[in-house]
Amino acid sequence: MSSTDHNTPDRHDIGGRANPYQNQRSKPMNDLLATAVAAHGGLDRWNRIKTIRVDAAISGAFWEMKGKANAMSDVRFEVDTTHQRLTMDYLAQDRRSLFQPEQVVLQQPDGTVVDTREDPERSFAGHEFQTPWDDLHLAYFTGEALWTYVNTPFLLTWPGFVCEEIASIEADGETWRRLSVTFPDHIKSHTRTQVFCFGSDGLLRRHDFTIDIVDPTTESQLYAADYRDVDGIIIPATRRAYAPVGDDQIVLVAIDMADITIS
Repeated sequence: MSSTDHNTPDRHDIGGRANPYQNQRSKPMNDLLATAVAAHGGLDRWNRIKTIRVDAAISGAFWEMKGKANAMSDVRFEVDTTHQRLTMDYLAQDRRSLFQPEQVVLQQPDGTVVDTREDPERSFAGHEFQTPWDDLHLAYFTGEALWTYVNTPFLLTWPGFVCEEIASIEADGETWRRLSVTFPDHIKSHTRTQVFCFGSDGLLRRHDFTIDIVDPTTESQLYAADYRDVDGIIIPATRRAYAPVGDDQIVLVAIDMADITIS
């Protein structure tokens, strides 16, 4: 069963409500966003894509703190590029999760529903950085996170996103131009305002944000590397977030993509 075979709402109707993704059209871009979009493959190519499928290993100390140390050591996820939906298969566990902003679902591979949670963001109320997660917490967080990462920078061209170039910084021997982006309310992501750093080639170098459902006071920096040309779309296949421990750093989150296919 492919990850598009499950029952999901039509993109023009979500639970009887108007779908915010309907008739999605790109808005005019500022210079930095236009440069980044062109460097990652361009809107013409992107607009011919519906899904991106990724085989990956996701690890790091963050998942250990959440009680999910090996949960994503071998996963396949599929990102919808037209509206906010992500499916993840946990290949070593014969289990699947379905993420949408208003609902997360756990299934067996044959589609049998194991568990579901409506309005999943509310389930994080009262959580602290080291609060352990259940499987539905994990499905929601990884859904909104990976969906944002894989759709960047093209996502930022959608109506409702407010983008402003802010002061550049010097990092890793380069000048990084920075784009401050305020997300619209209907898109679930780490926090409303996030900063994307791009190198002189227009490619993403780092993504800066806080995470409202984890700890809104702590800033995270997710580095992007290992750029690959996947049928005309440039995707960073490796991402790392670090945390200081004494004089050293530990890998807080590691995302290593193996096979990437688009359709």
